[in-house]
Amino acid sequence: MSGRVPKSRIARGGRMGRLAAGQAIRGVGTRLSMIGRTEEARRVLAERSTLQTAQQLVTVLGGMKGAAMKLGQILSVLDVDLLPESHREMFRDKLAELRDRAPTVPFPEMRRVIEGDLGPLARVFAEFDETPVAAASIGQVYRARLRDGRAVAVKVKYPGVDRAVEADMRNLSMISRLWKSLLPSAADSEVLDEIARNIGSELDYVREARTQHRVASRYRNHPCITVPDSIEEFCGHHVLVTEFLEGRSFGEMQQLPAPERDRIGELIYRFYVSSLFADFEFCGDPHPGNILLADDGRLGFVDFGLYNTMDPEHVELERSALRAAGEYRAQDIYDAWVARGIIDPEGEVTPQECLDYVWAAAGWHLLDEELTITPELATGAVIMAVDPRAEEFRGMHQQRLPAEHVFSRRVDLFTFAVLGQLETTNNWHRIAREWLYDEAPTTELGVLEAEWRARRR
Repeated sequence: MSGRVPKSRIARGGRMGRLAAGQAIRGVGTRLSMIGRTEEARRVLAERSTLQTAQQLVTVLGGMKGAAMKLGQILSVLDVDLLPESHREMFRDKLAELRDRAPTVPFPEMRRVIEGDLGPLARVFAEFDETPVAAASIGQVYRARLRDGRAVAVKVKYPGVDRAVEADMRNLSMISRLWKSLLPSAADSEVLDEIARNIGSELDYVREARTQHRVASRYRNHPCITVPDSIEEFCGHHVLVTEFLEGRSFGEMQQLPAPERDRIGELIYRFYVSSLFADFEFCGDPHPGNILLADDGRLGFVDFGLYNTMDPEHVELERSALRAAGEYRAQDIYDAWVARGIIDPEGEVTPQECLDYVWAAAGWHLLDEELTITPELATGAVIMAVDPRAEEFRGMHQQRLPAEHVFSRRVDLFTFAVLGQLETTNNWHRIAREWLYDEAPTTELGVLEAEWRARRR
């Protein structure tokens, strides 16, 4: 077993801070296909391209809502490396409109949807604020008060959104070209089928209500995490009613002092990443719009339309690959992936490339030292994992990732991206050892959670 960290993945001195970010940021001019032009011309064209692309994405994806808009929301947490560094912030801010300020549908239209499921508003609600508090890819969210006095969030599907998503799925080949240009690993037909099934599940509010109730029950009395419960008696095919969670937005969390952001970052990690390995379930939609800092100090999570379970056998494959990578057992990773059908033994992929690939995509779980996650670092990891233009992993990008692993990998990478937006610091490996090796927690939050789990048994 080799005792060294692969040099091509980890920066000199053992720091991971320049691991993927430097690779992703290099060669922007080449990636913009502006070979042979002067730097000034490249800059001007890039500026125009940036602005026009951002505006088009906000307008077109926002107007389509459904599956296409979901892509825009996902992209909004990334620093897209195809754009000049000076304009990435603007591009991300424009895309964030899809997440936080999506185009709204007038209330009279939404009221018809609500009353179609629940009957007259006055029969269910004592108060109903007609101004949405959030607008997402499938519907809008309103604040209301039930007749028994409980404050609730009312998520309502856009009129006709079911047909819009069906149309998106029928035109999946067109949408896949957009996916392929940004997330190439999603271009495989089996993976696209998985995307279609998962996006379709977001339309099933009855299922989401049951899921949210189960997750809320699981986290009830958690010392640091809260999930608002669904109120199933008022949930239908087009309306989802849940407890209202008062709290500060992700944007407000970004302005908090570093120690508070570090605490929030650890809770985000535990909720989105550790849960897969502890419970074989995970929320497939980690993004800032789904995270709130509750008034009582707990971190709240909402939106369970994309909530998946995973066969323990498949979870164990991921766990064992990460263990092997952390222990530099390249051949073990290669053999396991060949047996699973991920790697073609007749291809050109080597055991060392498998090891380097895991470190590039998931090394933050494996590096035993404090790491501050930045937007650039997080985006670099995503690009290294999925971008076929990354020369280092050209062989790996030609392999086929089984569909059941696509969304768990997406959760991992996009949790990393969310933490990058928070610029939070921790020794993530020390937290990961709880689910990698079933070790006792070493952080204060980990101890609190372990005590809570022990009381639930």
